[in-house]
Amino acid sequence: MSDVSRRRPWLAVLLAIVISGLGHAYLRRWGRALAWYVAITATLVFVVPDAALDQLFARELPPIGDIGPALVVIGASIVDAYVVAIRNNRTYDRQQRARTAGAGGREGSDRESEFGDGDRSSDGDAATTSIGSSTGMTAETPNESTSTAETPTVDCPHCGRETDPEIDFCHWCTEPLDRGNDA
Repeated sequence: MSDVSRRRPWLAVLLAIVISGLGHAYLRRWGRALAWYVAITATLVFVVPDAALDQLFARELPPIGDIGPALVVIGASIVDAYVVAIRNNRTYDRQQRARTAGAGGREGSDRESEFGDGDRSSDGDAATTSIGSSTGMTAETPNESTSTAETPTVDCPHCGRETDPEIDFCHWCTEPLDRGNDA
């Protein structure tokens, strides 16, 4: 996904307001752009009465109930353009973090960048842990003790993150930990 670049959500929204599907075209989501254009056009042709469209072209305000379905579809298109732009920027940021973490020689960063948006919490824990693991520093949370000697950790062979040695799976990637001679 090297073709992902940072986009401006406000511009995607503005373009979606001007012409249906144009905000998605700006985001280079061609299929969505065409789908939203077709959805709005179909709503205007098949659902909105011709009299209401004639009133709109005559610059008169038709009853809201007549043009309501078209307004709902247009609003959904605008919201979708904004959400797609935000997700695009998150993917771009995740790829940038993976590249910087990969420059530090960390093998698990490739695994992190292949997941979608719903795999990590939105509070930034994944980014802090990823960067902290590659630099050798760890972020302390209020519940963690300041001495790491009291709580031994094991690096997961699958994702490279520190995990609790008392459990037999990694709580980050849920892969089983290989304990060849520990048991």
